[in-house]
Amino acid sequence: MNGREIVVGVTGGIAAYKTAALVSQLVQAGAGVTVVTTAAAEQFVGAATFAALTGRPVARKVFDEAQFPLGAHIELAERAELLIVAPASADFLAKAAHGLADDLLSTLYLAFTGRVLVAPAMNTAMWEKQAVQRNVAQLRADGVQFIDPESGWLSCRQVGAGRMAAPEKIVEVVKQLLVSRGS
Repeated sequence: MNGREIVVGVTGGIAAYKTAALVSQLVQAGAGVTVVTTAAAEQFVGAATFAALTGRPVARKVFDEAQFPLGAHIELAERAELLIVAPASADFLAKAAHGLADDLLSTLYLAFTGRVLVAPAMNTAMWEKQAVQRNVAQLRADGVQFIDPESGWLSCRQVGAGRMAAPEKIVEVVKQLLVSRGS
């Protein structure tokens, strides 16, 4: 993954702690990683964690003229060849499926023309909700690749589907995607 540019979007959810491990593994594999957080994500893992792991500032605002004079969504979309959203909340899935853009991550998603990999994480009842599954089906039809959530113990103290895939599994899929795109 040496020299490959990846943007990792982090949405709100307890699974954001796994994203720190994912980001670390991508950086250790040689990828250049920029993290984009939503406001809800930072309730779980702070920007300082991701900045330390990547050696780069975390992108947080749609309008950050100092860091991204052309707009963060435009510059990050042009720089990266892969956008990973992990964890992907039900809110993000809905925004992406319906073309809504009210924060940096959803705006970046709309501006991004490369491959998109999404790793959802949420409560089982939310994951199984027809509305969420309609959004997932729409995104799959739009070409978004998914790493479906796993079953297991959830932070809501229930057992079921909704756990974000393990960082190691996501890294393996990323490697496959980058190899299939060319070295």
